[in-house]
Amino acid sequence: PGINNCQSPLHPQALHGMELFNQGRYFEAHEALEAAWRAETGPVRDLYRGILQVGVVYLHITQYNYSGAIKVYQRCRKWLLPWPETCRGVEVGQLRQDLETVVAALQRLGPLHMLEFDTSLLKPVHYQLGDQL
Repeated sequence: PGINNCQSPLHPQALHGMELFNQGRYFEAHEALEAAWRAETGPVRDLYRGILQVGVVYLHITQYNYSGAIKVYQRCRKWLLPWPETCRGVEVGQLRQDLETVVAALQRLGPLHMLEFDTSLLKPVHYQLGDQL
């Protein structure tokens, strides 16, 4: 994805989706981000898809679905990896780092100890609207 894609404003549904994500409302966040993904035609739709998938990983964790969380994590990394540290005000690098921390903790516990997962590791998506000039 080109850096040019990172200069435009976020889709309103993407913003709404990230607000829901940050409230821990991962299912609703998925719906809003999917709407943004469907409305977008450029490469940035993959960024929205990546954020959406991180929410799905977190949703699986909160529902104690180990295999679902791992499967979606493996899929969503490819949507997040190509982007710069910050794109459209979204701190993609931080999101990737948070996701890696979450999955490492999950894998340390394994499927039989998911109840012990520290949900404080499920961090919000950091974004700033001021970067969208």
